[in-house]
Amino acid sequence: MEPVTFVLFGATGDLAKRKIYPALYNLYIEQKLPPYFHVIGLGRREWTDDIFKSNVEQSIADFSRRKVKDPVLLKSFLNMFQYQTLDIGRQEDYERLLERIEKRENGLSLTPNRMFYLSVGPEFFAPIAANIKGSGLGSAAGWKRLLIEKPFGHDLASARELNQQLSEAFEEHEIFRIDHYLGKPTVQKLVDLHQQHPELQAMWSEREIANVQITANEIVGVEDRAGYYDHSGAVRDMFQNHMLQLLMMVAILPKKVTPEEVPLMKRALMKSLVPLDLQQVGERVIRGQYTAGSIQGKPVQGYTSEPNIAAESLNDTFIAAKLLMEDDYWSGVPFYIRTGKRLKEKSTRIVVEFKPHAADAGSGKPAPRLLVIEMSPQEGISLQFSPDQARHHEQLSPVQLDVHASGQELPEAYENLLHDALLGKPTFFAHWEEVELAWQWVEPVLQAFERNDVPLRTYAAGSYGPAESDALVANDGYHWWFDAKETAADESRVLHPSR
Repeated sequence: MEPVTFVLFGATGDLAKRKIYPALYNLYIEQKLPPYFHVIGLGRREWTDDIFKSNVEQSIADFSRRKVKDPVLLKSFLNMFQYQTLDIGRQEDYERLLERIEKRENGLSLTPNRMFYLSVGPEFFAPIAANIKGSGLGSAAGWKRLLIEKPFGHDLASARELNQQLSEAFEEHEIFRIDHYLGKPTVQKLVDLHQQHPELQAMWSEREIANVQITANEIVGVEDRAGYYDHSGAVRDMFQNHMLQLLMMVAILPKKVTPEEVPLMKRALMKSLVPLDLQQVGERVIRGQYTAGSIQGKPVQGYTSEPNIAAESLNDTFIAAKLLMEDDYWSGVPFYIRTGKRLKEKSTRIVVEFKPHAADAGSGKPAPRLLVIEMSPQEGISLQFSPDQARHHEQLSPVQLDVHASGQELPEAYENLLHDALLGKPTFFAHWEEVELAWQWVEPVLQAFERNDVPLRTYAAGSYGPAESDALVANDGYHWWFDAKETAADESRVLHPSR
């Protein structure tokens, strides 16, 4: 791994505090950072290096999965950090930054490799990229890379405009678009799942998949993101990026590709998604907004009663959709996606439901066969069946697939993504063609929502979303798996089909 200067815009922000600094610390502990690694944090606050290091140290204490055990090691880590005040619109500040970076590179005879992480609002992406180019920061003899966070545009037109602006300063192979769902260890394991578990190959080769369900439930509301969320909604905040990325990753499973082939395969799969016209949006997409309810025994207010949300807001806090592919393998297999806020439980999972085999001897019903990929709150992959002894309770018996080393503490998503970016590995990042194709598919949905052609269904906070979401799946003879139900006799969590 080559030496690199890590230039962090937005170094005083929440993302840096909660994710970036803890990730770098854990990479340092595991000796996964390059030699002479150096961080220059940038922000508007008038901080000194010592104030900056103190804040980094506090973020490690508050958010790192590893607690500090060796103060000497921590001090060595903190010595890699320096701070500089920077106004995003002032090119003189960029030139001053260049002088500082070059002084260190020349003093240590380092190749000028530079990584620019934009932990700032998307409205600043283009001006920062332009100033990096204009100041000469991006013109060194070494490599340069740009890391940016979603959202990558607000719609198709703005996404294309942003991409054009970034491409004036960086080539596509130099741009690493972060979708933190792609950094989750279990998602990354999907690429080589076949090689690790040959028994899955037989199941896939039978081409007996009934449907695929992708769920991302949140119990939180808008919190302090009202200004952003009320103009984005679930469709922009979650569906266009995270959910479609998960769809691409699970659709790769039967394709048996190498990590290097993943980006090309994802683009091919996105191209195969059957587009919707405005009429079909109303038939295959459910739009919802939460009302007052109760979560974990505590009352919560409805969306339009949240601070800084207009009482007349028609913003979507929930979306469910049925998608189809024109693909040799997936043709005829429905993909159901749902995501929303203020739902009953926090969970992110993919369920691949195979067509049933012989009927269960006790119930006379076909026995389900599922591949369950859990990403939150726990991570893991399992095959689940309905054994005779559990049939009366409609529970499933899981067979865990050992995709992670026994006793291994899993890295955080940002650890994986930062490490891959430092290595220049693009496999688990969102590439422009994927982003563009995702916006193309979502565009009719946005238009239908803006015209109010799709009814805004309400759902009580603490539920699983609008009843119409259940009907979307039930109309095809299926049901959402693993919705938690409570009975008067037993209030413990029982996993079974929603009714």
